[in-house]
Amino acid sequence: MPSLTVENYLKAIYQISATQDGRAVSTGQLATALGVAPGTVTSMLKTLDAARLAAHRPYEGVALSETGRALALRVIRRHRLIEQFLVETLDMTWDEVHDEAEHMEHAVSDLLVDRIDAFLGRPEVDPHGDPIPDASGRMEDRTLAPLPAAEDGRYRIARVSDQDSHMLDWMQANGLTIGMEIHIARGDETAGILELYRSRGEEPVRVARASARGIYVEAL
Repeated sequence: MPSLTVENYLKAIYQISATQDGRAVSTGQLATALGVAPGTVTSMLKTLDAARLAAHRPYEGVALSETGRALALRVIRRHRLIEQFLVETLDMTWDEVHDEAEHMEHAVSDLLVDRIDAFLGRPEVDPHGDPIPDASGRMEDRTLAPLPAAEDGRYRIARVSDQDSHMLDWMQANGLTIGMEIHIARGDETAGILELYRSRGEEPVRVARASARGIYVEAL
């Protein structure tokens, strides 16, 4: 079994790369994401390269091998299924489960994760709308747009970053949930305000574009 540290690096490399169209991940990006010194990252990347879990080229970045990618997806599967389990069975809120899952994802066995998956009815997304890989590493591929980039029209809230607890609190306070259909209007362009309408006749929910970058929608 890979160590906790190795799993955290593989997961971070996968997640950062996924946000930049699969491009290699820099040492600085990993240092920021993991909260460690660049020198510590460089040392670990050499270890991952030697274990053939990733290919590291100085000044170019690091990319996962097929083996490294499979291990990263296994950790992500554990994390997202644990989050869904905590929400559905213990009534924990979506802003509480991320940190708990961070600790538990390294301790549960694949057998237990598969049992949780079956118990929950094999969910496709976690409480934040992130796709859950299946046991073979496959997961749903959706075309999503960051809320600030969406044009006027009808959309479904598909995903919200689980790293931004303030945004999760704001969404909950305004009755916005994953799967909800909304109408987006550009609002005050000068002030950078978006207006979100949940249904006809309701007052809009207003949010600054800069604050809504962690919300993703899909067109209807």
